[in-house]
Amino acid sequence: MKSNQTSANCFYFTLEQFQLNTCCVCFLCVQLFLASLAFVYFAKAFGGAYMKSSITQIERRFDIPSSLIGVIDGSFEMGNLLVIAFVSYFGAKLHRPRLIGIGCLIMSVGCFLIALPHFFQGPYKYETSVSHSTAFNSSESALPCHSNHTCIHTVGILGPMFGFMLGSLLAKIYVDIGFVDLVTITINHKDSRWVGAWWLGFIVTGTVILLSSIPFWFLPKSLPKQGQEESQSKSTELATVAEQENFLQEENQDEEKEKPVTFQELAKDFVPSLRRLFRNSIFTLMILTYLVAVNGFIGMITFKPKYMEQIYGQSASKAIFLIGILNLPAVALGIITGGFVLKRFKLGVIGAARVSITASVGSFCLLAVQGFIHCDNAEVGGITISYQGAPQVSYNPQTLLSECNMGCSCSMKHWDPVCAYNGMTYASPCLAGCQTSTGTGREMVFHNCTCVGEMMTPGINSSAVLGQCPRKSDCDRIFKFYMALSVVGSFISACGGTPGYIVLLRSIQPDLKALALGMQTLIVRTLGGIPPPIYFGALIDRTCLKWGTKQCGGRGACRLYDANAFRYIGVHPYWTKCGNGTVSVLFALRAVRFFFTPLLCQKHQLLLVHVKGQRS
Repeated sequence: MKSNQTSANCFYFTLEQFQLNTCCVCFLCVQLFLASLAFVYFAKAFGGAYMKSSITQIERRFDIPSSLIGVIDGSFEMGNLLVIAFVSYFGAKLHRPRLIGIGCLIMSVGCFLIALPHFFQGPYKYETSVSHSTAFNSSESALPCHSNHTCIHTVGILGPMFGFMLGSLLAKIYVDIGFVDLVTITINHKDSRWVGAWWLGFIVTGTVILLSSIPFWFLPKSLPKQGQEESQSKSTELATVAEQENFLQEENQDEEKEKPVTFQELAKDFVPSLRRLFRNSIFTLMILTYLVAVNGFIGMITFKPKYMEQIYGQSASKAIFLIGILNLPAVALGIITGGFVLKRFKLGVIGAARVSITASVGSFCLLAVQGFIHCDNAEVGGITISYQGAPQVSYNPQTLLSECNMGCSCSMKHWDPVCAYNGMTYASPCLAGCQTSTGTGREMVFHNCTCVGEMMTPGINSSAVLGQCPRKSDCDRIFKFYMALSVVGSFISACGGTPGYIVLLRSIQPDLKALALGMQTLIVRTLGGIPPPIYFGALIDRTCLKWGTKQCGGRGACRLYDANAFRYIGVHPYWTKCGNGTVSVLFALRAVRFFFTPLLCQKHQLLLVHVKGQRS
């Protein structure tokens, strides 16, 4: 008897120990999965944000227009079209951790492939109209003026932040670092011909994404079920049961034991599941809301560094840095604030929709104001201002010629700007009428510039130095005001992100959630991620005043834009986002109507029953 009791005690002890070990293993697996997933979100956002930040560098390196760079930027979304719908559907049934690992591996290979063209091409040769020799440092040398010489989610938000910071850092490093003598480079990172080490960033992001895939190869397909969890406290619920039942069709909620399902059965059920999903009116309206909002946002974020560079005279490196250090943290704080508001005030689905509408209206107002804040055109002789100092904007290259440089046989194709002491920029030393120079490299100074003398009294310095002249002092003040509005607008807009996501999730049946999120991503990325960079880039190209020249003689990247036209056309993403915000508000109001109507009808019926009961 004693032996049997001892055996039973040992059995129960072993069973409890086994259950405890199982719980510990499950807990560790969950923690590892969450940490790995957070790292993947970071790595994916890191790579995507770096791609956005390197757009300008790639455009200059390969001398391509903004419309083509928009196609390249949208190609990432094109790759999603092939697999995202099927992965979202079959991924819920198959080994999800390994599918995530495979996806990370493919993305990593893609990053490495993007960097390959740098190693296949020769050193970058920027266009110039004079020969910057370092073999000697003469006190005075002749210039080509006298000849016809030409030369040939919240963790996820850290990813974009670090991606833009990396883009800002590499934008200051010359593209051929380690392959050329940097002393011979006569331009700096503020020049419109400068190309940063864009390829190095893709190697870094590819390595990070590759590392993020490793843990998923060792995670199990699923964890042992630990029984039914206790229901959460009502104070932390985002929607009441009454709300959930009112806009979700009643279905059999009884849990069924999982049965092995074949691939053919999954494929057969795919089309009926799509039909059920798109018959959900609220889901359809929310998809349209996300679509129009993302359409304006993608166009805006893709060309925002170029916009800040052309309108406010900021360097590409500084523009990327400010977006990463100011705008993106504001977005992260807005997302957290939106979630805190939902939890603090215990808002349901209707409350979440109201918060989303309020955020859309607020961001609409701030974005509208930004369209009126701008600086004047950069003063470039023969392009935005005449050689006599009269404002004029010309798309005709013949206006680069004037009496002061007519006898110099200057090429009108090259862009090698110099800044004169009169505050005006000239397209090249030759077009400025400069006759001699001193110094070498970046320290070269040009003298006896006849075009400079037309705006100055005799005897005043008529010299010029390499590079464009800085903008007027008041432009810095205007830019600070613009950035302040941009940051506040980003924060307010992000406050509506979490509430809108909650409304979307609460409107979908549990068995369709994975498919719904996949279809949302597919539609939004297809129609909201691919077209905007292309057609916004094409519109921006129409504002170009001075195109660069390729080594083979063809048209290269744009060097100078008409700031006023760029503001009306290039800022169109801002207005599109404003207009899309209005449409989003209308869609959200329509969705709220779906929430309100059943609840009002139910309350009305309860009130009638209560009144009839009192009368009886």
